[in-house]
Amino acid sequence: MSTDVWGIDDGYFDALGIEHVTSRETRAAILAAMGLDPAPLLAAYDDETDDPDPPHLPLVARTGDAPPLDAQGEAEVQDVRVVRAGGALARVAPGDLILEDGTIIAVAQVLPADLPIGYHRLVPRAGRGETLVIVTPGHCHLPDDLRTWGWAAQLYATRSRQSWGIGDLADLRRLGRWARETTGAGVIMINPLTAATPVRPIEPSPYYPSSRRFRNPLFLRIEEVPGVEVLGAELVRLAEAGRALNRERRIDREAIFALKMDALQRIFDHFTGDARFDRFWNQQGDALTQFAAYCARAERHGKDWRRWPSEYQRPDGGEVIRFVTEEARRVRFHAWLQWLVDEQLASAAKEIAIINDLPIGLDVAGADAWCWQDLLARDISVGAPPDEFAVTGQDWGLTPFIPHRLRATGYEPFRQTIRAMLGHVGGLRIDHVMGLFRLFWIPRALGAARGTYVRTHADELLAIVAIESHRARAFIVGEDLGTVEEGVREELAAQRMLSYRLMYFEPAHPRDFPEMALSGVTTHDLATVAGLWTGADVASARAAGIETNESGMQALRDKIAREGHIPPDAPPEVAIERTYAALASAPSRVILATLDDAIAVVERPNMPGTTTAWPNWSLALPMPLEELEQQELPKRLAKVMKR
Repeated sequence: MSTDVWGIDDGYFDALGIEHVTSRETRAAILAAMGLDPAPLLAAYDDETDDPDPPHLPLVARTGDAPPLDAQGEAEVQDVRVVRAGGALARVAPGDLILEDGTIIAVAQVLPADLPIGYHRLVPRAGRGETLVIVTPGHCHLPDDLRTWGWAAQLYATRSRQSWGIGDLADLRRLGRWARETTGAGVIMINPLTAATPVRPIEPSPYYPSSRRFRNPLFLRIEEVPGVEVLGAELVRLAEAGRALNRERRIDREAIFALKMDALQRIFDHFTGDARFDRFWNQQGDALTQFAAYCARAERHGKDWRRWPSEYQRPDGGEVIRFVTEEARRVRFHAWLQWLVDEQLASAAKEIAIINDLPIGLDVAGADAWCWQDLLARDISVGAPPDEFAVTGQDWGLTPFIPHRLRATGYEPFRQTIRAMLGHVGGLRIDHVMGLFRLFWIPRALGAARGTYVRTHADELLAIVAIESHRARAFIVGEDLGTVEEGVREELAAQRMLSYRLMYFEPAHPRDFPEMALSGVTTHDLATVAGLWTGADVASARAAGIETNESGMQALRDKIAREGHIPPDAPPEVAIERTYAALASAPSRVILATLDDAIAVVERPNMPGTTTAWPNWSLALPMPLEELEQQELPKRLAKVMKR
């Protein structure tokens, strides 16, 4: 298989070994989504493929001839060079090298050998454009002595008796303290805290974000917001209404949003300023201002910026700039919310190392898409090709960046996103890490069966991840489940990025898992151990109208029974404990147990393929955190999981 100059693969082999050839219709749709005129490009492609032995078309050549942008603007960055700190000297055209700190170094023919790690600009003395010079440490941050275990939690589901219907950042702090002091855990991995658009209906999925750079204020603990005392007796009323929502397992985000926004607005009405907030906003800069402006506009016109009045559809438009000035107080409110979330997350992170989770894409109607609309393939959804679990492929509904447009910005959106996701955490799981190499693009008009792969400059993206990892002193986990291209796992290992291994999927016993991995039993999209063991998960899927591979689920049950030496008539708690005892034999750097399994929950958090037939991302744990802390099964799991 070859790749054309725009990164579009000629075809691919799916996980079942079946070859799929990229159709002319698919190629045309992808080119159009990139903002290009397909007709002349397809004609040129046809000319190339008329040759019985056509040449391989390199992905956006690395010598400065990146495809130009269309009439919307000309590329600022004409080339990108990745060099390793302390590595071999790199030859470049003469110019001035402007370091991140503003230092200017005259360069004749080669880059200096002692460049600091980071992002530098080489401005040529002749010609146009500039080169982004990425100086990478060569691999991600990974402490040599990292060998630990921990819990995987859906924060929204992990409610305490003080919660207002949803697990919050104070609950995360408490969970971290219990995990560290009582169970001896070293990490907690949580679902993404990514921001949803603050208008109803509130998006429940943490993997369908309005913004990956900013966070969801629903996770705020209202009682810990500075200035909360101004609420007086009103706080009692709001808190009682919020805690009453804990009586139902299904999380009512609409009611929670109404209560928390009411409380927060009342507090903000008395907010006169705080030097810490000023510093936070200055550090975040235009990114926070634009995000806050989007939130304020969405309150008036709905979340989908594509349906707003035309004068507000671009963040750099005159009306938007005027709006930011005229509605400064409302914009300030949404920026203030982000400061509050940042402060409460920082407090929780003092208790235990948190592993954050990076979604693979964006909601095309959301904040980040509004800010970076010229860089996104809006008519494309990302997903996955057919495999043994999804025989028709998967469409995740998320929108990808156009590779050459993203590159022309010097990867600024990607840099901002990775940096934001690493804030206050000790690790980051990158969902579908194969997307750093290639993403499965699905033209929305054609469907998942007509998708194909589009490639990126993986070395450049990996270099950025490595830099941000070192700056945050956080390790990186690459979620490499599904269709993994040959050589990808080897490259991730060379980058000192941990693989992601699950007992459910691995053919080997955990004792044979790789050392460079974060390993677990299951994940949020799969059956819990109790759900698998009792058959409740198959029954739930059947009731939700999902066609299930019941023989495959039985084989999976047999697998954990064999590896955990579990009697066929064992109760779920015994099956859970023995399954995790088997996992504990893994030599992997990090192993995780889910909180769902710690209390034998039978329902999975998310049922792929459903929308309303299953309460995706909306089921709380069946007991509050205070009660969970007293249960025996978590203690038994901690005993077998300790490293």
